[in-house]
Amino acid sequence: MPVHYNMKKKAPMKKAPKMKPLNKPRKQLSPLQKKLMESHKKHHTAKHMAEMKKMMKKGFCFEQAHNRSMKSVGK
Repeated sequence: MPVHYNMKKKAPMKKAPKMKPLNKPRKQLSPLQKKLMESHKKHHTAKHMAEMKKMMKKGFCFEQAHNRSMKSVGK
């Protein structure tokens, strides 16, 4: 095997920052969020939709809630 002398060691990879809610927690979804969820439910299961709704009430935006529910619940 050849020896490589001028090779720099790579820095260890940093962990991705933990996702934080963008908005304040709320009791109900906004009319825009309700409209988005209505069109979104055609493509996803009830379990996925329930998880998204729960996260959006905690303050996560639509995209954040979708990504997290895809990881935890799936489609």
